[in-house]
Amino acid sequence: MKGFVLSFRSEFYKSRKTMGFWGAILLPLLISLLAFAIFFTKSEKFTAMQPMGLWVQFSMIGLGMMGTLLLPMYTIFIAYSVNNVEHKADTWKTIFSLPISRWSVYGAKFVYAVFLVFLCLALFALFTIGFGNLLSTLKPELKFNEYHMEVQLMQIYFKLFLSSLGILSIQFLLSLLWADFLKPMGLGFVATIVGVTAASKNWEYSYLFPYAHPMVAITTMIKQGDKARGPVRELQIDMFTKDVYVSLAIAVVVFIAGYFIVRKKSVK
Repeated sequence: MKGFVLSFRSEFYKSRKTMGFWGAILLPLLISLLAFAIFFTKSEKFTAMQPMGLWVQFSMIGLGMMGTLLLPMYTIFIAYSVNNVEHKADTWKTIFSLPISRWSVYGAKFVYAVFLVFLCLALFALFTIGFGNLLSTLKPELKFNEYHMEVQLMQIYFKLFLSSLGILSIQFLLSLLWADFLKPMGLGFVATIVGVTAASKNWEYSYLFPYAHPMVAITTMIKQGDKARGPVRELQIDMFTKDVYVSLAIAVVVFIAGYFIVRKKSVK
């Protein structure tokens, strides 16, 4: 356990100045600021909306972006960046020669990548809630304060987090096997396009394809309403759906397989 903690702390110090780390903070901040600016400058367009629809419309700016391309691509980038530190500096041999088990090194790297994805999505939820409440103060005509959506937003983003773990595990393993940028990132990008296409076309087996899981999670939670009642009528949050179970299963299987690959990895 001590070796795991030391390795995890080392990952933080190595990545704290990288785009992977700061992306987890800046990505939700910038997109939430964009949503805030749209509602602040165009508030007259939203004054007639009911409080729940207002919250959903506001949160969908971030959710729509994350559920389509941004979350899969950010997850792919995180998986690559965590291992690229060692590839770039050619320090795998040094790490594996330390008196720390390979399990601790491998586990700490994977958990740190999971932590960065979790941090990014948690900040999305917090910034959405914070900026929504700020809008209710600055623009009282917007009725954000008449409906509370904190719990639902936390659930939605947590489900997105669970749906990303399958992608993360696969890309983490690919970035261990290949030191170059193009192979893991290229395969991940192509797979993401295929997954988004499959989910957007409502392919019945899209839940089996991990790169489709974020978009499947969004489309199954956000129910469209009739235009008379606003663009979105209701949220139906079922946390553990088929796609989430598949994502978790893939994450566990690939994580274990990755460890056996690392255990036999040559460092000569």
